[in-house]
Amino acid sequence: MKARVFSGIQPTGSPHIGNYLGALKNWARIQYDYDSIYCIVDLHAVTLYQEPAELRAKIEELAGMLLAIGIDPRHSALVVQSSIPAHAELAWMLTCVTPVGWLERMTQYKAKALAQETVGDGLLQYPVLMAADILLYQAAIVPVGDDQSQHLELTRDIAQRFNSLYGETFVMPATHLPAVGARVMGLDEPDKKMSKSVPGSGHAISLLDPPELIRKKILRATTDSAPSVDFENIGPGVQNLLTIFQAFTEWPDAQVRAHFAGMRYGDLKKQVAEAVVAALDPIQKRYREIAAETGYVARVLREGAERISPIADDTIRKVKKAMGLYTP
Repeated sequence: MKARVFSGIQPTGSPHIGNYLGALKNWARIQYDYDSIYCIVDLHAVTLYQEPAELRAKIEELAGMLLAIGIDPRHSALVVQSSIPAHAELAWMLTCVTPVGWLERMTQYKAKALAQETVGDGLLQYPVLMAADILLYQAAIVPVGDDQSQHLELTRDIAQRFNSLYGETFVMPATHLPAVGARVMGLDEPDKKMSKSVPGSGHAISLLDPPELIRKKILRATTDSAPSVDFENIGPGVQNLLTIFQAFTEWPDAQVRAHFAGMRYGDLKKQVAEAVVAALDPIQKRYREIAAETGYVARVLREGAERISPIADDTIRKVKKAMGLYTP
């Protein structure tokens, strides 16, 4: 029996190459090796206000994009978090065994809280809901980016605490990270991770950006004052461009060094741009086909939820029984 893999992505902003190279490409690659569940985590999205009509549109857009990058609904379950009530139900039960101090020390919570005039409780409880997402399906493998590694460790802590209090109930999940491209930085600020929430047209490359816009963004990417690539003294902007190129082409390190050593930045950027354009072209074509097929995305999401709801329901029954809650 194959181990189960679970991962999720928020339906906010537009998926970009950082999401693809850091997580989504890996999802498609490993899905046949595991019993795979991939989730659009819309309950996580509403920890901050989302315009309702836009959120619904983004959920369908993201589902179409996940199918376009290679998630195979014949093998992997693709679901929307809020369509399975057990996510929220388990999150409450896990909240009751999670010390507040564990949540207050989460670096993402502290960073986001500083940016808000009023902090909603959902922002504090975000990691517990993430733990519920994973533990609900008894996932053994969780392919997350390195920015989520602290949350995954908290998931393990919560599972261990629950098992200690109520008996062995949850599988202890492990992380699985891609070897290349796990952390793509912003084109304009190569010291900060590429993000869907950062404003400005020069920060990220959307998976749906047309070729000319991709070229324009990369040609404007921040490098440094040196004239050409020097692997012995390489700046973060140049390193980021090389990381993007290598993640898309899957060239080995030796080939990258031999090819780009001494290359002027203008030529480097042109080659990176063409690699990105070539890699995204089939994804964009497939996305347009999916978007044109009326009802296809909704059917995939419905069938995915129907397939995995029994797993979620079984976990809820076990947790309720362990905690002494009423189960008719």
